[in-house]
Amino acid sequence: MARTSASQPPARARSAVEADARDDAAPAKKRLDLFHFMPFRLNRLAAEVSSALSSEYQARYGLDIPEWRVLATLGFRSDPCSAQYIAHCTRTHKSTISRAVSALMEREIVERVENADDRREFRLRLTKKGQALYEELIPRLLRKEQEILSCLSAQERRDLGRLLGKVESSLELVQTSEEADAKDAY
Repeated sequence: MARTSASQPPARARSAVEADARDDAAPAKKRLDLFHFMPFRLNRLAAEVSSALSSEYQARYGLDIPEWRVLATLGFRSDPCSAQYIAHCTRTHKSTISRAVSALMEREIVERVENADDRREFRLRLTKKGQALYEELIPRLLRKEQEILSCLSAQERRDLGRLLGKVESSLELVQTSEEADAKDAY
């Protein structure tokens, strides 16, 4: 193993210093290391977690990701809501949610109900079959979440939740069903 003296910077830092010395006259070139770029890391992590969870609902229940998002949103609500509400909460394009709703209606998992406030609009809710599916699926997904987070201590899990909440808040994302309901002008 090669030894470095205390005055010599590590190899990675040394190459950056040497590059700066060579390029004093040239404009500084910025490089983006994707593996340290937080948006890339979050996106990659989200895709991997989504894939791990989809294995629980796709093979066994025949749900794709948008259908799961509709089921999950309707499942935690006590009142029917609009497809626009689901799109807003899940940050999924409304046409994707519309296709998912249509597929779930064909399977009799979701149904439309008239909006009491505006008879021109329909709201969505789970059917009895949809509610049973939701209640069967949730424990499986919660176990999968625990498996995914098992590499973290209880304190690290709380810290991660708190830190994600701060980022979500800074981006003005809805974080609770109460917040979503308060903004339910959809």
